Amino acid sequence: MISEEENNNHERLRALSDVLDGLEKATHDESIAVQEVIEELGHKSFASLMLIFSLISTSPASAIPGVTAMVAAIVFILVMQMILGRRCVWLPAFITRRQLSTAKLCKGISWLRKPIHFIESFLKPRLTFLFHRPWIYLPLVLVLGLTLFMPFMEIVPTSGSIASAVIAFFAAGLLTRDGALVLASLILLTGIPIAAWQFGFAP
Repeated sequence: MISEEENNNHERLRALSDVLDGLEKATHDESIAVQEVIEELGHKSFASLMLIFSLISTSPASAIPGVTAMVAAIVFILVMQMILGRRCVWLPAFITRRQLSTAKLCKGISWLRKPIHFIESFLKPRLTFLFHRPWIYLPLVLVLGLTLFMPFMEIVPTSGSIASAVIAFFAAGLLTRDGALVLASLILLTGIPIAAWQFGFAP
């Protein structure tokens, strides 16, 4: 018989695929509103929403004009609410009304399936003290800072997608309670703004 703890761990390890399933379930017609994504994933799913929107910016769906800036704004607001201890997600109407192309989203979801499945095989709950205060504040503040750079990263090809991928790693760590993944994202978070500046703006 599978214990409750083993069942919970299995659910955590499937969390990344479940997020993709939720987004795919929400798609319909020619476009989908951000509000519909929130309603499908849940108003308390900060990590799930952070993961899915950062993955959108990492996938081929990032070709949609302004997606990187929109994702940066969403993640910034989500992280601020997490730091302040808010229990339910709130996003301003100008973001929740934003429409995303269903065709491009589905293409992005399909593209993400294989790497997500591969990553899930390595994830497990560990170093869980990192998800408690004050430790959790450090990566949250770094993600917050990174989102301020992301709109400008659209000038540097692929840099916005790389930044979004690092945020996705952090969100995946939160969902699966994998502190090792959070530590890896922490190291990457400190280096991305410096690298983007060095290669994109420095003389």
